[in-house]
Amino acid sequence: MIGNRQKINLETWERRASFDFFQSFSEPYHGVCLRVDCTETYRYAKEHHLSVFLSLLHRSLVAAHQVENFKTRIVDGTVWSYELINGGSAVGRENGTIGLGHYQFLPRIDEFVREAAIEVDRVRQRDDIERYPEANLIRYSVLPWFDFTSISHARDFSHEDSAPRITFGKITEAGGRCTMPVSIHVHHALVDGLHVAQFVEKFQGCLDAPDSKPS
Repeated sequence: MIGNRQKINLETWERRASFDFFQSFSEPYHGVCLRVDCTETYRYAKEHHLSVFLSLLHRSLVAAHQVENFKTRIVDGTVWSYELINGGSAVGRENGTIGLGHYQFLPRIDEFVREAAIEVDRVRQRDDIERYPEANLIRYSVLPWFDFTSISHARDFSHEDSAPRITFGKITEAGGRCTMPVSIHVHHALVDGLHVAQFVEKFQGCLDAPDSKPS
């Protein structure tokens, strides 16, 4: 272990063949769009006067910590497994531009959201874009205007990046339940469709129990 990460031995790693195959792809990311039921977390956030977006983001981070592949990253050609995964997201400003906020993971949803809200306010007061220097994060965005069925992302292919990208869409209420589209894009050298399915299952469970902590 070095800090909060552990180097993966590629010689004995079960994903060595997949890593070698996909790591050199010009576009190694693959993704899915699906719907989740966010009723309980939406209600919890409203009842406790918490940001709905940051509450959803927290539930997603809790789920990510339960799927090992969502905690692995490529850094300088080496694969690392991180103990702690933080969040980062686009933050809209009053003048129509965006900045980037970065949120330290905390197990309790109320503590996390309140600390993250301070970061959102800080970013809104700036006019630059700050890039998170470490690899142990998931990149989030929200498109609250769209009940989307597909999405793509801007990418800098000259910059090494293997962090998952998760986007939340417009929350729709019908029959007393709230649902929203979610886009999940992951680096195929680290994450397969099976692992995305595992994450989605954990995410839905976290959404259904908004005050639960990581096991």
